[in-house]
Amino acid sequence: MIELREVLGDRTAWIVGGTVRDRLMGRPLRDIDVAVVGDPEPPARAIAAAVGGPVFQLSETFGAWRAIDRERERVYDVSPLQADTIEEDLARRDFTVNAMAEPLSGGELIDPQAGRADLEARRLRVLSPAAYRDDPLRPLRLARLAAELGFSPDRETERLTREAAPRVAAAAAERQFAELRRLVLADGVLDGMQLADRLGLLAAVLPEVAELHGVEQSHFHHLDVYDHTIEVLAQQVGLEARIEELFGELAPRLRAVLEEPAGDELTRLEALRFGALLHDIGKPVTREVRPDGRVTFIGHDAVGEEMVHRLCRRLRTSERFARLIGALARYHLVLGFLVHQRPLGRDAVYGYLELTDPVEVEVTLLSCADRLATRGRNAESAIARHLELARELMAEALDWRASGGPRPPLPGDELAAELGVEPGPELGRLLRELRRAAFTGEATTREEAVELARRLRSGRRPRADSAP
Repeated sequence: MIELREVLGDRTAWIVGGTVRDRLMGRPLRDIDVAVVGDPEPPARAIAAAVGGPVFQLSETFGAWRAIDRERERVYDVSPLQADTIEEDLARRDFTVNAMAEPLSGGELIDPQAGRADLEARRLRVLSPAAYRDDPLRPLRLARLAAELGFSPDRETERLTREAAPRVAAAAAERQFAELRRLVLADGVLDGMQLADRLGLLAAVLPEVAELHGVEQSHFHHLDVYDHTIEVLAQQVGLEARIEELFGELAPRLRAVLEEPAGDELTRLEALRFGALLHDIGKPVTREVRPDGRVTFIGHDAVGEEMVHRLCRRLRTSERFARLIGALARYHLVLGFLVHQRPLGRDAVYGYLELTDPVEVEVTLLSCADRLATRGRNAESAIARHLELARELMAEALDWRASGGPRPPLPGDELAAELGVEPGPELGRLLRELRRAAFTGEATTREEAVELARRLRSGRRPRADSAP
């Protein structure tokens, strides 16, 4: 971190909030919060000049400015004091562990709310009921901090949070998603989700997930839909460290794909946690019980995709993220059905990749988490077969992703000239068939492709062999 005392000179300023907390805990400092007396723009610009990064106004309401150190991946937020004194400023914050300050000029820790004692006790304590009234998002922040820090709220904070939870939905959608994203990505996401559920925060922000409680499933499952969903999330988190174990020599290529951006400041691997959390949200509205007593959820994949898109619109996520998570919900069952068709021929492999494109890699991995979390009748043998097929299809999926999928052996205009057809639906259909044939090996040269196209037009295509 730059020497702020030198950069800001004799300006009256303090390091505040989460920065002080993280420094006392020995956590890496990524977000540096500075409170100053007077206009925050000049000190923010001085910091930006020192780190060689951009500077901009962050909040007109609170007058905050942000400077970014891109080289060190660090953010400096400079805000004017929100009261007459630093002690009064700290009293307006959210939790005691965030209500400490260190004078930039040196001196003792300023801790009027006993935040350090709560820090040592690993306790989250809201400053007052007014803290939640002042900002309806703060109850959700409690769950996020619990997940990130491994802390627990005291009894009174739990009571106040439960009372304030319904008002979280009144906070700006973008802010809700920002807190939710940090909660889902935290190391302690499972404990954080449990706390959020227990205090009513999940029902306020993700009612689609809260409504999975008590939805019983078939004998192939040992958990209701909610507990199964949390177990899928747990398995997905575990898979992040098991990629080398499960996918062997494919692991470097797979990790490279999963580190690509997925939108909303998430990598594809990080987005898969949301895929795990939302993949079964279509089950409550599609649940039926057959005359023989078997429970079904027919169509929950398609309904789930629609629900994901509505949820993402509500939380103002990017369309890119919504499409990814929606497609994961839509296609998370496909690989499991193929287990019963092994060994797969090239035509069946093509069908899987074409159907699941452009999430063929991600949904293959998510299906593993889903299968690992499903431990009903004959679970162990079913899991082993599923993981084996997933390894086979992951190799195909990575090749497909790298190449963009197979291409017909000749361009559309040349095929049209060879066959004497006009551009239109028929030509498009023939090109799609040739794309499949190029993948399966049925037509890999120009001559073979033209001959196959002629047979297709005359209705004489031989039936594709589903055997290897």
